Amino acid sequence: MSASRFIVWIVWLLASIFYAYQYILRVMPNIMYDDIMNQFQIDATIFGQLSGIYYITYALVHLPIGIMLDRFGPKRVMPICILLMVIGLLPILFAENWIYPLIGRALMGVGSSAAAICLFKIIRMIFAEKHFSRMLSFSVTIGLIGAIYAGGPLSDLCALMGYQKVVGIFAIMGVALAVVTYLIMPYIEKTSRASIVSDIKEVLSQPKVIFLSLFAGLMVGPLEGFADAWGTQFLKEVYSYDDAIASTLPSRIFMGMCFGGPILSLIAEKTGQYMMTLIVAGFVMAIGFIALLSGEMSPLIMNIVFILIGICCAYQILALYKASTYVREEIVGLTTAISNMIIMSFGYFFHTIIGYIIDFMDDVDAAEAFSYGISIIPIALSVGVGGFLYIAFRERMKAKRV
Repeated sequence: MSASRFIVWIVWLLASIFYAYQYILRVMPNIMYDDIMNQFQIDATIFGQLSGIYYITYALVHLPIGIMLDRFGPKRVMPICILLMVIGLLPILFAENWIYPLIGRALMGVGSSAAAICLFKIIRMIFAEKHFSRMLSFSVTIGLIGAIYAGGPLSDLCALMGYQKVVGIFAIMGVALAVVTYLIMPYIEKTSRASIVSDIKEVLSQPKVIFLSLFAGLMVGPLEGFADAWGTQFLKEVYSYDDAIASTLPSRIFMGMCFGGPILSLIAEKTGQYMMTLIVAGFVMAIGFIALLSGEMSPLIMNIVFILIGICCAYQILALYKASTYVREEIVGLTTAISNMIIMSFGYFFHTIIGYIIDFMDDVDAAEAFSYGISIIPIALSVGVGGFLYIAFRERMKAKRV
């Protein structure tokens, strides 16, 4: 293998590791729920804010990060964003007031936003167009392995070493990753984006893009509301599982997502029914959570159900593709960025509303309170599915008229 080819693979691997790193940090609150609550003396509402603020900043900086990547390239942007995530970890080590980890999570959302955008840009930059989907799927799998690692194994590490030492280790890893990235990443010449404002206006003036993104956002609850933050504590309170089982089971959702992208994409591509695939995915997730809320699901069945839910969580890929079909080819990249920004912002909604409901139900036992909180997920899924059904109906009626 030539030296230049070797560098190409190293660059791709660094971007994929960054994607995995941000996933681990993203789901840390799910594993460290009790530790964080005790350290900062906060209730479930504030914990929801603490977890959810990540998604607000993640969504808000999508466009600025994309513009900076075009202007300055990954060599400058990636290390800075990695270091922002490291800074976001520090309040857990040194702060006593909950406002500082809140600011830290906001910084982590900013840094994490660059992971996916850098990954798209780097793959397009160093690989042929025909290999884009394949390399992206490999990168997503690496990222989801990070999310899976942030389940049971991370919980075991925290039990063995203490959660603050684990946080310190990941902070050091982040600094090392930032330094290596800066030293190895090639410099990319800046490109002109003089028409960016008019392009943004054009995307935002497309009602189909906006409504499809909003309905897709209502369906992120299983991933961003449950697997990311509230799943472990729900299983401990409602199903009385111990830490090891309760922290491992939600990671099955990420495991399912490893296969979900190729599976759903293949189904939609072969049948030509992208919208119907979205609808079925949402329906399956809603049924899965309704069954989960019964409190009667065995661990074996739960493993299967969570993997199925994880497969269906890959609907986001289809939603982004469908949104891109509503605009001209020249602004497809910008459209997917805006659509993903809208979808991911719903993470804040789920984290916050679940925490608020749990605190509001403080006059009942914890298991019932968590059940009421998590019930917002199948409700939102049902609304999202209904929205997609409406869009599909309108498109079919329009096709008949033509």
